[in-house]
Amino acid sequence: MRGMAAAFTPVIVVHTAAALGAVVLGAVMFAAPKGTTIHRVSGRSWVAVMLFVAISSFWIRSDGRFSWVHILSVVLPFLLAMGVWFAATHRVSAHRKTMIGVYLGALVITGAFTLLPERLLGRFVWGKLGLL
Repeated sequence: MRGMAAAFTPVIVVHTAAALGAVVLGAVMFAAPKGTTIHRVSGRSWVAVMLFVAISSFWIRSDGRFSWVHILSVVLPFLLAMGVWFAATHRVSAHRKTMIGVYLGALVITGAFTLLPERLLGRFVWGKLGLL
């Protein structure tokens, strides 16, 4: 485990913290009444954090190579832009579907993959729990 701590570079720590913050902020945004100031402010903040998460991922590579997750990092800014555009043009249903899809795909599903035992975060979490 001691050597693993060295693997958590500042970029990985900041990226992970931002992703976890996006999970929490997204939950706040989804819970807030729609169309309110709190929903709009948390939504704009969430989009900014998600862009940071996507961009910061390009400094995280396994064995110096990009992974399939980086495809999402390329697509994510376009999906976020579409979601914002849908909101700005009052296409509420399309906005909702896009943003929920981004939340589930980019945070929940991709986040779950980081907990696989062969991944850095997975080895750390499962090791701390004594399951590896």
